[in-house]
Amino acid sequence: MKRLLFIYNPNAGIGAIKTRLAEVVDVFVKAGYEVEIYPTQCYQDALTKVIAHPKDYDLLVCSGGDGTLDEVVTGVARLGYDVPIGYLPTGSANDFARSLQIPKNLVSAAEIAVHGIPYACDIGQFNDDYFVYIAAFGVFTDVSYETDQSMKNVFGHMAYVLEGAKRIFNVSSYQVRVSYEGGVIDDEFVFGMVTNSKSVGGFKGIIGKEVVFDDGLFEVTLIKKPKNPIELNEILVAMLNRQIDTELMYTFQTGRISFESNEAIPWTRDGEFGGNHDKVIIVNRRKMLQIMVKDKTFQKLCSNKDNVVTV
Repeated sequence: MKRLLFIYNPNAGIGAIKTRLAEVVDVFVKAGYEVEIYPTQCYQDALTKVIAHPKDYDLLVCSGGDGTLDEVVTGVARLGYDVPIGYLPTGSANDFARSLQIPKNLVSAAEIAVHGIPYACDIGQFNDDYFVYIAAFGVFTDVSYETDQSMKNVFGHMAYVLEGAKRIFNVSSYQVRVSYEGGVIDDEFVFGMVTNSKSVGGFKGIIGKEVVFDDGLFEVTLIKKPKNPIELNEILVAMLNRQIDTELMYTFQTGRISFESNEAIPWTRDGEFGGNHDKVIIVNRRKMLQIMVKDKTFQKLCSNKDNVVTV
């Protein structure tokens, strides 16, 4: 019998998985899997669980927010473990699931996890670590992990907006040397992100419309330090209107990029704190993640015909 490890965060979202757990497991068993269930107990518990049991399972399925998915994917990447991953999103934003058209309905997502097609998409290597869809620094990047879980449960995406509003008038900037495949930029930035997603923080389209998940390229957005309150307002309006190609921003694609600064800058990876770094090297690891998606979604997502992976 095939073996499935189901890791879930019981505190993600409004704890919806607790009321649907039996239905979800029933889907797994009916698909022919022997199921091991593991509720996470603390930060990075999912990562520890995956690393402790290398190559014991035919399928990994996780349920939680983007942070839970990040831990499972990081564990698999560190092991060099070639196993498909199913995802049942129960977080507040669920940017990656939204991008891959994985539904919020847990039973429907469970069906995709066991009956879908493994789609080989890119992930990022961040120095010696990994991220699934975003690495970022600067203003607002601490919102996702600084926002109280109870606020997320009650207000959902609006909790991020409320927490972010507190930071508008306390904007730090960083002098950074950015080297990428297209050249070098030396400038002062209030924000920077390297992404492989169609939405960030629940907002669609602020990165660009033509995002391809398996092309070996990241979308990069860097926002310059505003010289006055008027420029700050222009930046906020541009982001809200999804106009990223203004004179106050740099936007480009690259498969490799480095950031060097005189001071250690706090980073976030997939909505979780990623440490303070004065040098960061990010490399696109093309098609390193096998994520289960619907067959119709698979056809839309593939950038070429060599993406098919056999389970």
